[in-house]
Amino acid sequence: MFFPKAMTEIELIVPSKDLLAVTRVLSGYGVFHQTDSNNYAGVATGSASTWQEQAAAYSMLERRLQTVLQALGIDEGQPPLADFDAMVDLEKMRPLVEQIEEDVKQSSDHLTSERKHLEQLESTLHQLEPVADINLDISSLRNSRYLYSLIGVIPAANVDRLQTSLARVPNVFLTLRSDLAKPVVWLAGTKANSDVLERAARSAYLDPLSLPDGYSGTPAKIIESLRKTIEETQQKISELKVILAKFAESRKQELRNLLWQAHTSRVLSDAIVRYGQLRHTYVVTGWVTLADMESLTQRLKQASKEILIETTPTSRSGHQPNVPVALVTNRWLRPIQMLVGQYGHPSYGELDPTLLMAFTFPFLFGAMFGDLGQGLVLLILGILIDNKIIMKGMQGLGLLIAYCGASAAFFGYLYGSIFGFEGHLIEEYLHFHFEPTWFSPLENILGILSIAIDTGIVILILGFLLSMFNNIRSRDWAHLLFGHSGVVAFAFYLSFLALLGEFLGDTAIAPKVAVAINSLPLPFPALAGIFALLVMFSGFFRNVVEGHRPLIEGTGVGGIAMFLVQSFMDIFETVISMLSNTLSFVRVGAFAVAHGGLSLAIFSLAGEKPDLGFWITILIGNIFIIGFEGLIVGIQTMRLHYYEILGKFFHGGGMRFEPLTLTPSTEEG
Repeated sequence: MFFPKAMTEIELIVPSKDLLAVTRVLSGYGVFHQTDSNNYAGVATGSASTWQEQAAAYSMLERRLQTVLQALGIDEGQPPLADFDAMVDLEKMRPLVEQIEEDVKQSSDHLTSERKHLEQLESTLHQLEPVADINLDISSLRNSRYLYSLIGVIPAANVDRLQTSLARVPNVFLTLRSDLAKPVVWLAGTKANSDVLERAARSAYLDPLSLPDGYSGTPAKIIESLRKTIEETQQKISELKVILAKFAESRKQELRNLLWQAHTSRVLSDAIVRYGQLRHTYVVTGWVTLADMESLTQRLKQASKEILIETTPTSRSGHQPNVPVALVTNRWLRPIQMLVGQYGHPSYGELDPTLLMAFTFPFLFGAMFGDLGQGLVLLILGILIDNKIIMKGMQGLGLLIAYCGASAAFFGYLYGSIFGFEGHLIEEYLHFHFEPTWFSPLENILGILSIAIDTGIVILILGFLLSMFNNIRSRDWAHLLFGHSGVVAFAFYLSFLALLGEFLGDTAIAPKVAVAINSLPLPFPALAGIFALLVMFSGFFRNVVEGHRPLIEGTGVGGIAMFLVQSFMDIFETVISMLSNTLSFVRVGAFAVAHGGLSLAIFSLAGEKPDLGFWITILIGNIFIIGFEGLIVGIQTMRLHYYEILGKFFHGGGMRFEPLTLTPSTEEG
């Protein structure tokens, strides 16, 4: 749980006759992470070309089948129970898929055409309905040799503007039907002036009536014909849908099986493409989790009696950049793993920060958003989201919201706050006694800020220790001693805290951890100076430990001068970083105070009389706090982890463990 799963490198020599059986085992259980074996010594050049062509053909068939399923409205469903041990024959499958495509295409294309026709008819009907009562054969105006004519709907405010713009152009402008918003008008003129009339109509936003071919007579007569044609078209569409539905129902299982066969064959072919081919055997390399190694070995030996298996367990110590990382999955920690994954994927042997973040994230959120009632609302909301009862699209965050809500409720109990009511307000409006178990942030502002800084100091010290632990495991002695989170930097930080504790003394804002460190009988001013020099020249000392040459970049006076300037900037940046990292946790206390202050502001808006308006204001205020401030506090909690906590010891950059699998859903996940 604290580290990724232990991995074993595996190398297989597979006889050609057992190729498919072994590939089926490697692909069927989701435990084998394949690596490319084509660079293996002795591998024949271009041996994978045949399998590449075959994989491309299966991939094409899979896409075509997915298109057919989509056209028929059939979901891919679950993989069938049948076990396909061999790849399907392309020459048998391709004609079958083509025949199904042809059968579906005829009805599908006809349905698409009828739908487009229906849309055109309904659009024309919509245009004609406003002029249904006009007794005019509008089709006679369409092909006039000398007359340009336009009937349409225009915004009433633009009528005068259109008439003014056409004052110098001979035209006839009639309002066929008056309407306060959009009257129906008829604009006519000579063909010679058609361009001018059309531009003027367009600038006045006149929506012209477009009449399809084959319709003539008055608008009422055309509307009657259109409605009859629309009914006939709808009937055709219904009949085509029934045909496709019957086809889908009769061929549903067959199509799903074909899709699964194509998918399985494609996965197997893609895997074989990456094998290395020797004379009569194939070389397969990859990674398997140590826990799955024994069961996979047994299955491989059952699939091939002559297979050769060589395994190399991989230590978590040292740098292992090429080892895929498989994290321990846990439903209850999945949202925390998602947050860690947004920052980076752990490298092999590096400490997985999921468990630490599972504690610190809800803890810091609750400390900033402490309220018993609002926290319980978030807890219930998170449970409902996680169970897909509400907001199904946010299911991945459901448990995280529930954890933060439980923490907020706990801190609300400590702060003595419930739905914003604190102190005498609880007895006055809720009629029961509820005292803070700890203290109210509003009544001890400096105290909560001091505790927030102390909490940050403890978390930062833990980050230094975890960083050193990771460096020991990776045997990175240079960074263990002189890295930004190494021994020297940690010692300088402790000296820095001691000086900070001495400077603040007994003031209310003084961090108790810093004061406690300063009470130790050590010469912290001298130690701070010594460790500052070591931090200042840490790059030089890292080069010494790692054996890099030259020890100082550049030569001559200019090179040394630049080295000194850079070293001074390193110590300056380190001091600023330590101070900002420590004080950054002040936001925890500040948000706790702001949370109480926002509740008081809502009470000020609600007034003092507990009438209906009072309770409506309190309800709306609590909804605002839970939604808006909850989001802000969540962002601030994430910022503290990404910028102040994880950066101290967690580097990420690990290669994800991506096992071969035949199941589409698992493969995508």
